[in-house]
Amino acid sequence: MAYSELIKNFQRVRDYMRAFYVFGFKSRDEYSKKSGRSYDNERRRIESWLGDYMRFLKTEEGKSVFLSIDSRAMPENPLYKAFKTSSFTDRDITLHFILFDILRSPDTALSAPELCERIDGYLSGFDEPIEFDESTVRKKLKEYVDQGIVKAQKDGRKVLYSRTKEGGEIPPYMLQFFSEVLPCGVVGSFLLDKQTESRHIFNFKHHYILSALDSDVLCDIFIAMREHREITADNYSPRFSQAKQVAIVPLKVLISVQGGRQYLIGYSREYDQMRSYRVDYLSNIKIKDVAEDFDSLRKWLKRNEKHMWGVTLRNSMRGYDKVEMTVKIGDNEGYIINRLEREKRCGEVEIIDEHTVKFTAEVFDASEMLPWLRTFICRVSEFKSSNKQAERAFWNDLDKMYELYGIKEG
Repeated sequence: MAYSELIKNFQRVRDYMRAFYVFGFKSRDEYSKKSGRSYDNERRRIESWLGDYMRFLKTEEGKSVFLSIDSRAMPENPLYKAFKTSSFTDRDITLHFILFDILRSPDTALSAPELCERIDGYLSGFDEPIEFDESTVRKKLKEYVDQGIVKAQKDGRKVLYSRTKEGGEIPPYMLQFFSEVLPCGVVGSFLLDKQTESRHIFNFKHHYILSALDSDVLCDIFIAMREHREITADNYSPRFSQAKQVAIVPLKVLISVQGGRQYLIGYSREYDQMRSYRVDYLSNIKIKDVAEDFDSLRKWLKRNEKHMWGVTLRNSMRGYDKVEMTVKIGDNEGYIINRLEREKRCGEVEIIDEHTVKFTAEVFDASEMLPWLRTFICRVSEFKSSNKQAERAFWNDLDKMYELYGIKEG
């Protein structure tokens, strides 16, 4: 029989899935945060969702569990299943369906006391008596108003509630693309569950599925950004044993096209500077007061993001790192120029002659560029940077390569 217990605390599930299947590949004995019994319970729960993708490996340290997924044979993200196990009480479900049966038409508008009276009429036929007081109904209505499902309209001294008008059905191919590619794609996955038309239209060569675990975190971040509010969050770092609470003015979310990792760009009041935060390291998001300086911070970011090679930012008063690289190309190697033009980001490409191309850039941190710069290493005839630490790292890597191949003098 499938393990089908519903969950209330999704953060616990996220922690286990990351510890075992994303970051750790840990065995039962290596996981010391919880008891062995807790580990077994969570493992069975997760295995009921991801059993088709789980693999096991026996080592000297014990039995390790990991995910093995071929994106070519997987048209939809399996990690969304975790979000579809949220628990509700019988009372929650009962009230939900009664409310929407009463407000089945957008033309029906009733006050909270009127709704309570009609709800009592529904409940009179139940074998076991259930009661909903007016306070509970009002809280549920406010929740639906905040979600845009129900609208509230003043009528004299009364507030009338009615259902919002729903739009037309979204084509399945749009929903599938949204659910597998865009942030908070779990929303599209829920909508796809209601479609009867074929949903598997796309296959993905590079399918970054791990961001699914951060959908609820991103949702809170987007809400705070829309309302220009600050947030607090628990920021986990592998360098420390415990997460640290941080206060952030969230400004923008960046997503890597190389690995799918998501970053939040925000202003830290504690350090009085712009910073980037890995979204998968953030949890327990709390939306706080309105940030009065939100617009000015967003303008600063927009003005300076043209100098971002990756996600590193700092006070521009310190200036930018200048990078210059001269590349030699051979006959019939025009594709090198094409690649430089395609991948230059915030840099500039200047053709010196038919065999020489110069690349220049001004960035916040030249060190972020080193992995990309090294891909041209066999063609680089000159390299220099105002960031001397990054420049030394580039040449030291070249010296190590010479040593590896037994070339004493590069």
